[in-house]
Parts: sequence; structure tokens; C-alpha cells
Amino acid sequence: MTKKIVITGLGATTPLGGTMASTWDALLAGESGARTIEAEWVEQYELPVTFAAQARVAAADVLERVETKRLDPSSQFALIAGREAWADAGLTELAPERLGVEWATGIGGVWTLLDAWDTLRERGPRRVLPMTVPMLMPNGPGAAVGMDLGARAGIRTAVSACASSTESLVNAYDHLQAGDADVIIAGGSEAAIHPITIASFAAMQALSKRNDDPARASRPYDIDRDGFVMGEGAAAIVVETEEHAKARGAKIYAELIGGSVTSDAYHITAPDPEGSAAARAMLQTITNAGYDVSDVRHINAHATSTPVGDIAEFNALKRIFGDKLASIPVSATKASTGHLLGGAGAIEAAFTIKALETRTLPPTINLENQDPEIQVDVVTLPRSIEGDAVAISNSFGFGGHNAVAGFRTI
Repeated sequence: MTKKIVITGLGATTPLGGTMASTWDALLAGESGARTIEAEWVEQYELPVTFAAQARVAAADVLERVETKRLDPSSQFALIAGREAWADAGLTELAPERLGVEWATGIGGVWTLLDAWDTLRERGPRRVLPMTVPMLMPNGPGAAVGMDLGARAGIRTAVSACASSTESLVNAYDHLQAGDADVIIAGGSEAAIHPITIASFAAMQALSKRNDDPARASRPYDIDRDGFVMGEGAAAIVVETEEHAKARGAKIYAELIGGSVTSDAYHITAPDPEGSAAARAMLQTITNAGYDVSDVRHINAHATSTPVGDIAEFNALKRIFGDKLASIPVSATKASTGHLLGGAGAIEAAFTIKALETRTLPPTINLENQDPEIQVDVVTLPRSIEGDAVAISNSFGFGGHNAVAGFRTI
């Protein structure tokens, strides 16, 4: 028997705000989280891109000093978002064996790894911190959340590039259906705004180079888009069976109707231009939940603002929705947050959930001249949505990873 799975808690720390509420408010207000990086290493390494969407609130301003010293920034963000989501869900009594964590990251502890390498080269092996390996491990953020909350039903980490944290939601849904837990905290985090990643992404022509205008650099679907803006932060989503949520009188944001994971097997960085596997992930998400494509009322697109990626996603959408696509409102929220890489899917899923809960679709900023090859109804100002609605959130990553999560109003 298929169980109904619901959302009962949200938490986030992003380039727009230090909490889910402040992030959502800034998104609806049309703000941008992108700004010039105020760090010596930008000039030191003569980086071709000098801006990013850094976290609005520093983790050190939220966590205890001992926590920041023992956790990589990616784990720090995870802990902040996880604690907020847990408090928001109002969970007080839960057997640890019935609580799980499904976390995700695309890159992991890059700051810890490269700082340790610098220390080794410059000061020798005795000065390398003993916590270096636990801090750099990709499973570190999920472990930090799980240990903080005492989760013993399993702590798993998905590492599927920019599809990672949407995949974590799909995994959470499957494990709840299997009865492995009653409650799971799913999410993702990333803290990779580092000279090496900026230099690398810039070398492959993936980043926007609008150094003189960071706030307007991320412009999905615009004819003048020239690449994505790196972002950082985390989002956490508490998911549980409806039976468990109702038994404890929990507030329910929306229903998680399921999700799908597919792969292109096409290219290590470029998406399949035909979008066939991405389209299959969307279709399976919708139909496996018992819905028709005509039931979809909103799409939070992956929409990174890269010339190739936006077209490929449009082709995938067109495969599934055909002429109906023109009447489905599409939000491309990376225009405001930048691209949180492995954390992107989680925050965009949270935006989709908030859109259904508040009946308000978030805007896509910076769209001035829509690419004529991408004919979609882009939400450029907050827009209301009425009635029962199904929405999907798309995430696609290097390696040809595709992950889609579906939601429905309660």
C-alpha cells in the first residue's frame, strides 16, 4: 500500500537570508544574492570572475565557535538548516531508530581539503589538523545533522553533482515508503566558493563574467545569459508519513508525491541536447504518482543561466508537456540565489513547497530579453496560483544526473 508522504519542516541558510523565512521573503521581493567577493585571494590569483552568491549570514554568526572549528563550511551550513527545519517541524518525541537523514553535496569539504594541503606544504605534517579527514568527507554534512539530532535509521549522502539534493528527496520518499523510518530530514549543502572551483568553472566557460554587475549576472532564459553564478548554503526538509504527521498534530506544508532519478549517459559536463532522459525523469515523477501531465500547474526549473543548459531543459520540457507547456508558469530561482550546486535541489524544492503552501509563485529576476528559442511562461513577478496543484522541481548535474521531485497542495 502506497503511503502519503508530507512535508512538515523547512530550514535554510542561503545567499538571500539566514533562515527559510528571510530567504523566501527576499526571493519574493526580487532580490539578488550575488555580490563582489571581498577576499584577498580574488586579486592574489587574478581570478577572471570576482563575484558569487555567498551566504547572507555567516555560519560563525550562528554556530558556537567549537562547532565552526570542527566542521567544514558545508557541514556548518547543513547544521544550521537542519536545526531550523527540525524546530519548524515541532518534533519532540521520536525514537532515534525511526529518524533518518538523506543528505547531499556536490563537492564536499573543498575548503578543508585545500587548506590542509597548504598547511602540509608550508608547515609540515605535524600541523595538519587531526579532524581533517572527517571534515572533508562528502558525508560530513549529513553526519553532522544526523549526530546533532540523534538519527539512527540511517544517514545517507547522495553525491550526484547538481542533482544531488533532489536525489536525496527521492531517496527519502522511497525509504519512507519502505517503512525504514517515520521521519527523514532530507536536504543538501555546499560551500565551494573557492579559488580553485571558480578558476575551473571559469576555464570551462560555465560562469558568468559580469564582474561589473553581479546582481544581474544570473539571467536564465535571457538571450544575453553567459553562465551561472556560484552560490553556497543549505536547505533542509522534514518529510514524514502523513499518518505519523497527523498523529502528532503537525503542520503540513505540502505533499511529496514522489520523484525520479535518470541519467543521460551522454557527456561528463554537457547535458543531452535532446533531453530524453531528463524528460523521462519528469514523466515518471508525475505518472508514477497517479497524475497526468495536465495536472502540473508549476515548474521550478533547473535553469542555470548557461546558454546550453537552458535550451536542453526546454527541449526536455517540450517533450513531456508539448503545447501545454505554454500555459504552465515556470520559475527559475537561480537568478536570485545563484547556483548552490549540490544544495540547489533542496532550496529549490523548498521554494516549490512554499509556493504551493502560500499559493504564490516566486519570480525570476533579470529576464530582459527572453530567448526566442525558449518559449515558456516565465514568472517574472510573484503570481498567485489557485486550487489543487501539482508542481515539479528539476535538477540536473555534471555526469548526466537527472533528478525530479513532485509536490502537491494539501
